[in-house]
Amino acid sequence: MAELVWLNGALLPAAQAAIPVTDRGFTLGDGLFETLLLRGGAALDVPAHFARLAAGAELLRLGLPFDATEMATMLARTATANGLAEGGLRLTLSRGPGPRGLLPPELPAPTVLITAFPVAEPRPVRTIIARHVARDETSPLSRVKTLNYLPNILARLEAQERGADEAIMLNRAGMVAGASIGNVLVRVGGLWLTPPIADGALPGIRRAKLLAAGLVREAPIDQDTLQKASALCISNVLALRPVIALEDAALPAVGLDEAGVSG
Repeated sequence: MAELVWLNGALLPAAQAAIPVTDRGFTLGDGLFETLLLRGGAALDVPAHFARLAAGAELLRLGLPFDATEMATMLARTATANGLAEGGLRLTLSRGPGPRGLLPPELPAPTVLITAFPVAEPRPVRTIIARHVARDETSPLSRVKTLNYLPNILARLEAQERGADEAIMLNRAGMVAGASIGNVLVRVGGLWLTPPIADGALPGIRRAKLLAAGLVREAPIDQDTLQKASALCISNVLALRPVIALEDAALPAVGLDEAGVSG
């Protein structure tokens, strides 16, 4: 079956879906996205994803063209149309087409795109500490998932160039902020810790559930603490990956027992 995508209220073959060349998501990165885990044919934690999306939309002064219930319906229809019960969904929201220049049109017509995809079995990863790019913990954009992911892309490219799978990103003050594709969990003295939002950590959906369950604590993490950690994990909604190496130091492939709060 050909891949079907949701584009502005319609399910279309991916090859036929077209977005205007003047779309501000393409020309300026003016938009947001959410990635959701699909299990048993249902997208998990839609209310939490909608809340984060809504917070980002408010920051960008971008009106949401749907509510949480409509978002759940669009996601479910996309998964069903693709015959996918287990995998992932990505919802991309841009401000839509606009004229040249930075200011948006007075009456934006947002673009809503949803794609479905399979998810591979998670595997342990080798990591480095990114040295050429940092997260800006002083920017409110560090708290939302915008379409401009260039710092994360540069960090991931640095990891690849240095023979690793993933990059741990510091903030501008040199404190641990996160990874290029998610949150960082650090085991210190028998406790699992994760950096605070104030240090540039993304407010991840799985991260919030782990904190609420008391399995992880929020605390500032400096580079010395990171390098002395007894175990590390990289967390996002799609997977919780144990880290088996940080720079040149091997680590045990220890995973966090999520006790039923995964996703």
